[in-house]
Formats: sequence, C-alpha cells, structure tokens
Amino acid sequence: MSEQYRIYLDVCCLNRPFDRQTQPRIRLETEAILAIINNCQTGTWTLITSNVLEAEINQTPNRERIDSVKNILSIAKVKVLSGDWLKSRVEQLLELGFTAYDAAHVASAERASSDIFLTTDDRLIRKSQTYSQLLKVEVSNPLQWFAQIIP
Repeated sequence: MSEQYRIYLDVCCLNRPFDRQTQPRIRLETEAILAIINNCQTGTWTLITSNVLEAEINQTPNRERIDSVKNILSIAKVKVLSGDWLKSRVEQLLELGFTAYDAAHVASAERASSDIFLTTDDRLIRKSQTYSQLLKVEVSNPLQWFAQIIP
C-alpha cells in the first residue's frame, strides 16, 4: 500500500464506526474505514474534509457523536471551502438527480482532486456509477475499495 491516496469520506462513512456493530456488513465496513483512517493518521494517505462535511455533521442530533466524528476529521490535511466553482458544480450534479448533500460532497471531492470518494450509501454509489463518465472522482464503498487496493 505504498501509493499516496487522497481520500474523501462522506458522513455515513465517518459515522460507521459509531453505529451498532450487530450486522456483518456494518462490522466489515467499520474495519475497512478504521484501517483507512489509520493510514491517514500515519500520513500514508491524505484525508480530505470540507465545509459541507462539517455542515452535515453539525446536523447530527447526538452531541457525543458529533464530537467523535469531528475528532476523526481533525486529522484531515486538506479542506475544501465553498466557492463559486463548487456552487456551479453542485448545480450540475443536482440536474443529474443527486441530492443536495451528495452533490456537494462529490463536488468537494472533485475540487480536492481526491483519488476516491468513499460512502456506505448504496443509492449514491449506484447513481455515481450511472454518471461515472461525468464525474471527476471515483465513488466506492470503503470495504470494496480497501479490498481492491490491499496487496
């Protein structure tokens, strides 16, 4: 795993380690996300954050969870700020049928030249696959992506 990946985790990924770990899928995704975060913590990979991530996280009703997720994001080395380019790109993605937050996250990941945008949202992954030719970032599930890149 010597490649230097630039990684954008959406809010569902950032929350996954704090979800109830009773289902095998949740446990496996959590393990992959924790391994990815660990690689970002050690500086092997770069974690990306954004104003959009912070805004969505702040809507979480559980204060303790907000603090835990923000603690993960504190290791991010790159932060995407809102601006005209981002707003324009979000509008384009909304026209394709992405939700507002999903469009903003995809646009932020694109703006940061992320190698990968990870999400546990199957609907978002399907939508992204449908429009993969129009996106400037690959969108994948963290478990599937991590399994592909480990030697």
